[in-house]
Amino acid sequence: MAISRSQLVKELEPGLNALFGLEYGRYDAEHTEIYETETSDRAFEEEVMLSGFGNARVKSEGGSIIYDNATETFTARYTHETIALGFAITEEAVEDNLYDRISARYTKSLARSMANTKQVKAANVLNNAFDPNFAGGDGKELCATDHPLVAGVLANELATAADLNETSLEQSLIDIAAFTDERGLLISTQGRKLIIPSELQFVADRLMASANRVGTADNDINALRNMGMIPEGYTVNHYLVDSDAFFIKTDIPNGFKLFQRSPIRTSMEGDFDTGNVRYKARERYSFGFSDPRCVFGSPGAA
Repeated sequence: MAISRSQLVKELEPGLNALFGLEYGRYDAEHTEIYETETSDRAFEEEVMLSGFGNARVKSEGGSIIYDNATETFTARYTHETIALGFAITEEAVEDNLYDRISARYTKSLARSMANTKQVKAANVLNNAFDPNFAGGDGKELCATDHPLVAGVLANELATAADLNETSLEQSLIDIAAFTDERGLLISTQGRKLIIPSELQFVADRLMASANRVGTADNDINALRNMGMIPEGYTVNHYLVDSDAFFIKTDIPNGFKLFQRSPIRTSMEGDFDTGNVRYKARERYSFGFSDPRCVFGSPGAA
């Protein structure tokens, strides 16, 4: 007896959904090493950054307290994108009983595409970190030497671009420790995690795991390791496209964020006109950053 499209969908969909979930879960969610995840119920999310207060003043005996104002400095916007893809199994493939084998292969490929796209979207925030065409809420690219503040400017990029080495890493940590808030007050920022492309993993391991200084015959200790700098170590992101750029994630809150508007969902249906059976996956989210102090970077010397 021939199987109808509705019967086929009913029989196939649970198995394909399970197969999709298993295949999707096989791929490392590398974005979780960088982003904090929040949910959203709107078309976009906005985060308003405030300036805070200046230094407290001395109050003279019998004098009035001086009142300060915390002003809005800029707004970071996250506009969600709908990511979707699907495939169709032809009526002829169903008729020739090829749907079982074809649908399994296609479903695995669909899961791989959806997982890969999410990691590419996440990495693009860092891949575009030095490009002025991709400005954040303050009008500057993620990593710049002149983020505007109420009092002065902030640099979260090396003044002179450098490759990853002992000198550049130490200078980056020194610059991070000098971060100020909008009013110029020191905020005791620390570097927590080094984010690198796969090409730099061996350099990073030598810099951070060696007991002694790298590349010298002297018996000097490795200060980075000895002082417990960058306590969360390093993470390799395979979707970074610049082979010599590196980034240090700091302990500043409200930095990298993933807003999940709609979790990934799959569905299947038969099409009356063509006789095809269609299967699709859909997800809606946005990656971005609010406070650029969440990271310090260098594009590399080249």
